[in-house]
Amino acid sequence: METRVAIIGIIVEDPGITPRLNELLSQYGEYIIGRMGLPYRARGINVISVILDAPQDVISALSGKLGMLPNVSGKTIYSRLSKGSEG
Repeated sequence: METRVAIIGIIVEDPGITPRLNELLSQYGEYIIGRMGLPYRARGINVISVILDAPQDVISALSGKLGMLPNVSGKTIYSRLSKGSEG
């Protein structure tokens, strides 16, 4: 299966949504390479970056589900390279 590396940048404007966000991200845990979250207290928001290595449709599905969460914004950046299955 062909996979791509992508970064999803997420801004959370309501900390109350964090449990739902974490639950969603854990559903895609097998594809997540790393994650970093930073609270920006001066603005009352959280900024999160999630790095994935996954099939295009999986990345798109996660990005779409993130976009449906209230007070959550996200953008996805894809690598140009893809990697096919070696198995």
